[in-house]
Amino acid sequence: MTALRERMIEDLQLHGLSNNTQVSCVRSVRFLAEYYRKPPDQITEEELREYFLFLIKERRVPPSTFRIALCGIKFFYEHTLQKHWVTLELARPPAEKKLPVVLTIDEVRQVLGCLRSPRYRVCLSTIYACGLRIQEGTHLRVQDIDGERKMIHVCHGKGGKDRYVPLPEPGLEMLRRYWVTHRHPIWLFPSPFGVEDSCHQQLSPSLTMEYGGPSIVQCRNVSSRNRRPSILYATPMQRICSMPGYPCALSRLI
Repeated sequence: MTALRERMIEDLQLHGLSNNTQVSCVRSVRFLAEYYRKPPDQITEEELREYFLFLIKERRVPPSTFRIALCGIKFFYEHTLQKHWVTLELARPPAEKKLPVVLTIDEVRQVLGCLRSPRYRVCLSTIYACGLRIQEGTHLRVQDIDGERKMIHVCHGKGGKDRYVPLPEPGLEMLRRYWVTHRHPIWLFPSPFGVEDSCHQQLSPSLTMEYGGPSIVQCRNVSSRNRRPSILYATPMQRICSMPGYPCALSRLI
């Protein structure tokens, strides 16, 4: 590790950024250095301007990717190198506002029906029923479930924030039935490989392959852009929980 890279990581830590954000920022600067094949502190403002134009005009990166690159590079030059260039203030990702893809009840049923493993099926059903993010669902602990109040305590969510989310009665009964099958003292969804960890590494990447069963991408009746486990977060059952008779609807689904 170079002294400059180490200095940037220390600056990111002092700024209170998460480990994932630190990795993303360092990666953005590394890509810039690899593009010009020289240390980033030797890159001029004009070269930085050309690099941003390269990302927009030639690589045609999406706004989210450009935003990540800009944030990492801007932090490096402004905080680590103490260079306040006009280009860093001028560069902005293209504005966009997209509506989330919302699955129908039948599509969600088809996605969940592709999962033969109870571990993955119950985990994704919980993510859908409670509107959780993937990592929030896979890292649920036994102590996070409040059966008396029918609530889930989400620990260290996005931005390191904790919150409570409602847990429907059918979802609570489903979790209880599943936990009896393994009785792990810590994790609600333990790793299938016997390590003392959750199933996050096995579930979160893509779920394109499941042991002994079909994959989500084989759900032919579901649109190709909807074959992602994260789509369940954008389609929470909480929108149905506010309607009369929602426990019956959730029971039919899970």
